[in-house]
Amino acid sequence: MTVNLERATSASTVAVLGAGSWGTTFAKVVADAAIASGVDRRIRIWGRRAEVVEQINTLHKNEQYLKDIVLPSSITASTDVVEVFEGAELVILAVPAQTLRPQLREWKHLLPPGAFVVSLMKGLELHSDARMSQVIREELDIPADRVAVVSGPNLAMEIAREEPTASVVACSDSEAAGWIARSCTAPYFRPYTTTDVIGVEIGGIVKNVIALAVGICEGKRMGDNTKASVITRGLAETSRLTLALGGEARTMAGLAGLGDLVATCSSPLSRNHTAGRLLGKGLTLEQVTAEMNQTAEGIKSSQAVHELAGKLDVEMPITAAVVAVLAGKLSVDELGPLLLSRDLKPEGDH
Repeated sequence: MTVNLERATSASTVAVLGAGSWGTTFAKVVADAAIASGVDRRIRIWGRRAEVVEQINTLHKNEQYLKDIVLPSSITASTDVVEVFEGAELVILAVPAQTLRPQLREWKHLLPPGAFVVSLMKGLELHSDARMSQVIREELDIPADRVAVVSGPNLAMEIAREEPTASVVACSDSEAAGWIARSCTAPYFRPYTTTDVIGVEIGGIVKNVIALAVGICEGKRMGDNTKASVITRGLAETSRLTLALGGEARTMAGLAGLGDLVATCSSPLSRNHTAGRLLGKGLTLEQVTAEMNQTAEGIKSSQAVHELAGKLDVEMPITAAVVAVLAGKLSVDELGPLLLSRDLKPEGDH
């Protein structure tokens, strides 16, 4: 099975690997996109937990992550990954970033020939410092033009409630990016396209680290001036790393850069913002992890971001400060003065 982009307006069979909040929400997006365009589409979600799978199939809900949101009947779920992969033209990956590589090694032989793979994950792999699209290409042995990334201000619960949202589909092949975008254009979800995969991924990765810092500030009852300063300088850090890796500056001014950063740093729905706020209130990292039932990717990815910045000689003081807090080398009380600790220079200097 090979997808003909010229003939197929959008995907007819979609596999979603991951039954968490964002994976389930995106399954709803592609289902609603098909309904709106009159396309007959089957969406299958893979989940590890049988009770979640059963709830999706019988009640059309995923109450642990999306409360009372009703899912379209075209969405089914299974714990059988073979069944989920079968015949899929579009494979959506929404698993924790640090588990992706070993899972792909198990799933490689199940990927239908010619299928396109989309990453919803916003993390950097520990030790290798690899972006998720790089892990996908390496483990599945597929070319870059069959791997895409979706990112932007994507707070899952707001999208599940069908509140208007714009996002970005990034792929090295602009035609493939357009085909994937058409597959997920719902009345409330508007995807734009770009070929800057690096910029889109780095924007989605680093904003989680900055959101931890902003959350800590909020937990410490620091004011809006402090939080706005951290967000702004955080964008500068993200831009420096993006440019050093070969990404585009204009991406940082768009939905996958500034848009995602503002949403993640400002909303109580943000897992990373919430984790930072709990740290700022004095909880230990272990207590924060125990209290949250979802993954805050910034906690795992911050060390990888810090290591990557060091390799590229990119100055990222906010990231360095967050890593020190998470490692127990710096208290949250000492964090504030370090968040803006750079030598005095004109604002635009890199």
